[in-house]
Formats: sequence, structure tokens, C-alpha cells
Amino acid sequence: MVGERFEQTTFAALISEGALEIGDGYRAKNDELGGDGLIFLRAGHVTDTHIDFEGVERFHAELEPRLQSKLARPGDAVITTKGNSTGRTTFVSQSMPPFVYSPHLSYWRSRDPARIEGGFLRYWSKGPEFTDQLAGMKASTDMAPYLSLVDQKRLHISLPPIAKQRAIAHILGTFDDKIELNRRMNETLGAMARGLFKSWFVSFDPVRAKAEGLHTALPESLSDLFPSAFDEGELGVIPCGWKICGLDQIGRFLNGLALQKYPASGDSALPVIKIAQLRAGNVEGADKASADIPPDYVVHDGDVLFSWSGSLECVLWTGGRGALNQHLFKVTSPKYPKWFYYLWIHQHLEEFRHIAASKATTMGHIQRHHLSAAKVVLPALELMSDAGKYIDPLIDTIVSNDVQSRTLRDLRDTLLPKLVSGEVQIENADRFIGRVA
Repeated sequence: MVGERFEQTTFAALISEGALEIGDGYRAKNDELGGDGLIFLRAGHVTDTHIDFEGVERFHAELEPRLQSKLARPGDAVITTKGNSTGRTTFVSQSMPPFVYSPHLSYWRSRDPARIEGGFLRYWSKGPEFTDQLAGMKASTDMAPYLSLVDQKRLHISLPPIAKQRAIAHILGTFDDKIELNRRMNETLGAMARGLFKSWFVSFDPVRAKAEGLHTALPESLSDLFPSAFDEGELGVIPCGWKICGLDQIGRFLNGLALQKYPASGDSALPVIKIAQLRAGNVEGADKASADIPPDYVVHDGDVLFSWSGSLECVLWTGGRGALNQHLFKVTSPKYPKWFYYLWIHQHLEEFRHIAASKATTMGHIQRHHLSAAKVVLPALELMSDAGKYIDPLIDTIVSNDVQSRTLRDLRDTLLPKLVSGEVQIENADRFIGRVA
């Protein structure tokens, strides 16, 4: 139930009194893009957790004066407004680079910080009051979902006093700040792991340095394990004493089950991990299967999963326990460390994606003989063990951070509707955060 002091109002009323501004994006022409100026943010870059700036287009720098009215500002709540992603929301933080909204994005901007807290709008847009209204709008048309500015002005909102708005934004924002910190940390850790792996086992930098009489810049105990010369092999020169084998020889690539043959029953059902769950990194909305499947097909946090069809992704799974569906490999090895086969799969991913894209089918894929044809250079096990002292902690921390973020998201999502509706009253946000941290 909404708290007694919550004000019932509409976006139109808030706009009329000058407390709220809403708007949509700039309709860019093709010849305006391709420069090195402001970022043009399309709806596809707005994820459920953050804004992904990788691969964004940019305007020509001289267009900047023309774009100012569509420029994002810190504190904006952002919402996607067209297609199946309609209603996906995010927030513009101080740390983000300047960007211009595209037409399929709208922003909600507080014009009176004593009346509306932008961070509260951020979380209100994820709460039941907004999502219920959005669902009603979607149901009223047979066309693709679309949330127009006219529709947005009709939105009803329950506004708590500004102090409570700020407390709610602070509490929930603390969770999201930690989740975002973990995500960025994992990007860095992943880049470090891939960089070390490529330098040591693909480019052979320590071997090249030793062959030229140079220092490897590695700890002596690790450096001593690298050869100082090369042999000729089928892949060209490789370090002396190292071997070449197929990717499928360093790991067991277990294909998932046709889980419709294992219908769920009772309370012990497992969520089915399909390609969609692999991409999302969670089992939200997943089908269910019987928990009585062979144990090898049960997925746990930290398992390496590799989709051999569709977009071809290889991930360290952190979405919780589930059942492995067909079109996915669970990769394990009794002999080689996880980081070694995980990073070798990543080394061949682009090659596999190119093979899949060349298939004359709606869903490209690779076959097992492609795993055999993808070559791996095998160092001595002693070197692999010593190298693991540097790479293993990076991989383990990535998994740990992701699992922690999942826990934080679950807690945030439990609290969010209770806070924005007034069901849970928080008078001291800092004390509350300290208690649940």
C-alpha cells in the first residue's frame, strides 16, 4: 500500500509546473555519423544493467552545437520506447561520456531537485506502478510496442516526500554502484587474463625474449620454465618441446540434452539454460526441467559454457544451478586447468563465428570437426601449473564478483517495489545499508 504521505500526480502535471522534463532523441542522418564527435546512443546499447558504449557511432564534431538539446545529462532516467525492448531503463551517471539520445530513447529529467530526485525516477521506472501502466499500453495495440511522449505524459506516479526519494535512490543506488564496479573490474580482469594468455601461449613473448638474450620481465621461477628457442611445426615456429593438438583434446565438450524429454515435476525442478540464458547471464524466465537428469548435465557457478550455434558465446557461468540444454557445450577437463581451455576457446571464437556465419541456415553453427581443426599449443604441465598462479586468481575473482553481483541484484529487486511503494519505510539509509552489506 502506498504510504500516506505519497502524492498522487501525473507526468503531465509535473511537466506543467516545471518540475519534470521529458524528451526523445535526435533523428540522425547517415551523413552526420562516422566522425569523432559526440556519441550517438541507440536503444540497442541500453542493457538491463548498464549502458554499453562498445561499438557506438559518433557524430562529426562540427555538429555539436546542433545536438545540445538532445544531449544526455547526469541524473537522467533513460527508457527505451519502441519494439520488444520497450520499457528497458537505465540511468546517466557522472562517469559516462557525453552522448546524444537516438529516437528510440526517451529521457526523464528532474527540473526541480527539491521536488523530484532523478535517482528516484530511475527506480520508479523499474517498479510495479510504472511497469503495470506500461503493460496496459502494450496490450492496447496489435502493433509493435511503442511508448510515445503522449503516453508518457499520461503516466501516473506516486511521489514520496523529497527526503524519502533521496533515501530510496541512495539505498538502491548503492547496490547498483557495487554491481557496476564489479562489472568494470571484471572487464579489466578479463582483459588481463586474455593479455597474459596471448602473450605467453600464443605470441610466445617470453620465448622470443629469451631467444634474443633479453629479459622476460617475469619472475625468475616462471621465466625459467619457458624455452629459449623455437622448433618448426605445422603452425610455423613454436617453442621447443611444446606440442600441438586439437581444441577438443584439451577439454571434454559435453553437448546438452533435449530437455523436453525431462519434464519438471515437484519443487526440485531446474531452470533450463539455453542460448538466451547464456546471453543474459541469468535464468530469469527460463523453462524448467526435472532435477533428475544425469549429474554431468547440471550446470554450476564457474562452469565454462560454450554455445556452438547462434551467436557463439563462451562464458564463465554465474547464473546459478541449472540444466544444460542442447546447442550448448559444458567444457571440462580432468588434466588441464579451467583458465587454459576457457582462454583457448576464446582465442578461436572469431574463427568459429566466421564458420557459423558462412552456413546457409537461419542459425549458423559449428560441428565437432571444427573443434579438432582448431589448434592449441601445449606447453609443459609444470609451466602451465606455474602460470596458473597468475591467471587462476583473475578467473576466480571474475566468477566471485559475478556471483556477488547476482546476490546484490536479487536483494535490490526484492527491496525496490517495497521501497518505491512505501510498503517499507527507511528513515536512515546509511544505517540500513550497513546492516545488509
